[in-house]
Amino acid sequence: MDQSLLPSCLETARRVLNLEAQALAAMSAGLDEGFDRAVAMLAGATGRVVVSGMGKSGHVGRKIAATMASTGTPAQFVHPGEASHGDLGMIVRGDVVLAISNSGETTELGDLVAHTRRFGIPLVAIVGRPDSTIGGDSDIALVLPAAEEGCPNGLAPTTSTTMQMAMGDALAVALLERRGFGAEDFRVFHPGGKLGARLRRVSDVMHGSAEVPLAPADLSMAEGLVAMTAKHFGCLGIASDDGRLIGVITDGDLRRALRSGLGDGLLSRPVSEVMTTKPRTIRPEVMVAEALRIMNEGAITALFVVDEARRPVGMLHIHDLLRLGVA
Repeated sequence: MDQSLLPSCLETARRVLNLEAQALAAMSAGLDEGFDRAVAMLAGATGRVVVSGMGKSGHVGRKIAATMASTGTPAQFVHPGEASHGDLGMIVRGDVVLAISNSGETTELGDLVAHTRRFGIPLVAIVGRPDSTIGGDSDIALVLPAAEEGCPNGLAPTTSTTMQMAMGDALAVALLERRGFGAEDFRVFHPGGKLGARLRRVSDVMHGSAEVPLAPADLSMAEGLVAMTAKHFGCLGIASDDGRLIGVITDGDLRRALRSGLGDGLLSRPVSEVMTTKPRTIRPEVMVAEALRIMNEGAITALFVVDEARRPVGMLHIHDLLRLGVA
């Protein structure tokens, strides 16, 4: 074939992406109350959501099961071939099966589907044809719209698997919201990696109270600079007589003081004349991700960690977040 007659790679990419985007839009528009019923059925599992599919649908199924398991819906993938050779014993009453097959005629799923019918195990199917065998045997069929595959031969699953994946994501997120699965729950299931780091609490990372640079309001700036330098955070907290944080001095505050005319006799002035009176702070139970947001918004490198009464209990520095891999 004359290579000059072939479409460019960029043209191919855009064609495939446009086909898949159109298919996803059609799938979204076609959703009905069947989706709500499917979510309710999956949420009603007292055991696990068992996901199964063959070939590319199986690869998609593994991802759907992993997404559900990590977002509060106990789930596992069972390969249909292995199911026929003993792994059907993994699927018991209390489970709900989610079977994925674009044609709805996947032979390898036959024994698994029959197992659900024999033991009264609820079956939700993601299929491309409503009149298919698996679609007809299921309790609820989520039917994908007819759509052109990205493969020019119409053979390699592309658009169809994209729709399967998106339907699985929609189910997982709907289940997540139904369960009220929040950031704290994410922290339990995602202790590792960058996501796990972002979900750690400030109290897990902060420097303790002994390292907090603090000074009374009547301390001279000369003594304040010594205290500020000794703690290596580049700032100094000013505390009231009852221990509450009432201000902060940073390098920026010193520069502003010099520019404003306070430079004359600055070292003899009390720190209360130089401090910023409404410093940004954070509570120890807050997620590290929120601390990073506050630092980025305020263009600051350190935060005082305070309790309910605004008494300092720790310090958090941007370097701590860098070591975690968050910043």
